[in-house]
Amino acid sequence: METEETPHHSLTYGTSRLAPSISLVDRAKEIELAEESVQLHLHGKLEVIAGQIRRLKEEAELILKRAEKDIELHKARCQFEKKPGQTIHLYEKENGSYFSLLSPKDWGNHPPHSYKGSYIMNPDRSFTEVFLDSKE
Repeated sequence: METEETPHHSLTYGTSRLAPSISLVDRAKEIELAEESVQLHLHGKLEVIAGQIRRLKEEAELILKRAEKDIELHKARCQFEKKPGQTIHLYEKENGSYFSLLSPKDWGNHPPHSYKGSYIMNPDRSFTEVFLDSKE
């Protein structure tokens, strides 16, 4: 007799006297189909997780590159106090790089050393590169 705890599809015989009996081969096929379905579902979930891991890895690498760049910029010589929000300009000369408050335009577009870029220091002491308009 079937109980509430035993689902009818797990029985090896039909749920009524007139239903055909369920053979072991049918049960084996049912189990095989269930295993394939579970494996496909599992594979799909793992693919989603693998994609998320790849994106997180790429994001972590980008964060590390930015941090390395920020550290290099902090190593540049600077004869003034860098303040968050202030635009500063990086130049390179023979003995290293340095920051200046003067932009290439302030030098009449002929700075004394090679211009490497302009930056704004953020409140967290990271840098954001800014691109100067040639009209500035």
